[in-house]
Amino acid sequence: MSKKDNNIRSIILTALAVLLLLCLVKMPYGFYQIVRFLAFAGFGYLAYLEYKGKNIDRMVLFVVLALLFQPFLPLSLGRVIWNIVDVVVAVYLVYLLAKAHLKSK
Repeated sequence: MSKKDNNIRSIILTALAVLLLLCLVKMPYGFYQIVRFLAFAGFGYLAYLEYKGKNIDRMVLFVVLALLFQPFLPLSLGRVIWNIVDVVVAVYLVYLLAKAHLKSK
């Protein structure tokens, strides 16, 4: 992956992790709709970057996450389950950021 792609990837991973953790706080419904759209777009772009980097396993994971968060036919999982999903995904994104940071050193 090019340095530009890595920078974009880091920005998207950071932004998505922050947005997903903000979902734990009570917010207006519109915020969650915006997060769904941004997560859909962000995970879709991350899937593309992983495809470019020939990391098919992670590409498939990001496609699944894009479909999970897609805003067009939202899944009604309930607040508690969504909070668990948000935390698990945010922790994974932070793990990917840390892993990339350590690899770059």
